[in-house]
Amino acid sequence: MSKKATKALNNKYYVARYSASKTNENLSSREKSAEVLNIDRTRLSRIELGTVVPYPEEVLSMSVAYDIPELCNSYCSGDCPIGKVTVKPINADSLDRLILQFLGSSKKIEDISEQLIEITADGIVDETEVETFDAVLNELEKMSVNIQSLMLWAKKNKDVLNNKNK
Repeated sequence: MSKKATKALNNKYYVARYSASKTNENLSSREKSAEVLNIDRTRLSRIELGTVVPYPEEVLSMSVAYDIPELCNSYCSGDCPIGKVTVKPINADSLDRLILQFLGSSKKIEDISEQLIEITADGIVDETEVETFDAVLNELEKMSVNIQSLMLWAKKNKDVLNNKNK
């Protein structure tokens, strides 16, 4: 990339393209990137400057072209109005940390299963069980985030995994 766009330095879409340009010359400028992404150059500029929020399909294109799968989660959990309330941000930085988080949450699965059986044995969740049920749901959500983070790490590092298997 010829020079850094100082106004866009903190924008995740610019940072993603800049990072990807180190291994793909076609992403070294907005003009070339816009062609790769099949979006207007000025629109890409506005996205990278943060003056417009990209459309989901634009983020998906960026994620694929830049080979940065975490862009999709970042968009859904941070930019999409629906996703902000339904999607948790996930982190796929360190495999050892992700494994420890997953193992820690998976140790709780037997206890969670027992609690769910106890709560639903009579077919209803009564007033005395609501707090426990909410705690179970909270743990399940943490487990889901841990699993998604681990899966994202694997997707993000597919080349590393493929080379080790050869």
